[in-house]
Amino acid sequence: MTEKDPHDPKGLVRESYRIEGITEPECRSIFLDWALSLPPDADPRPHVLALLDRHRDDAHPMTGMLRAALATAEAPRRRGGRYGRINPPGT
Repeated sequence: MTEKDPHDPKGLVRESYRIEGITEPECRSIFLDWALSLPPDADPRPHVLALLDRHRDDAHPMTGMLRAALATAEAPRRRGGRYGRINPPGT
């Protein structure tokens, strides 16, 4: 029996790099499954960094997914409220 990889518990990312002709949407689906397989309290950044260090194929779509996971999301801005009711779009 093989030992589980703490950065890729199901081996999903490893297998995605072995699939010839894999597309970006397929990698996105695999990445989502990978992210859901991490423990609920886990910070994904160290795992993503370890996977990027291990898989260095810049042309592979999974590499793009992993890099996108490291990008920080912009804080959501409040929309609507009183201003939106008083000043409808297009006025």
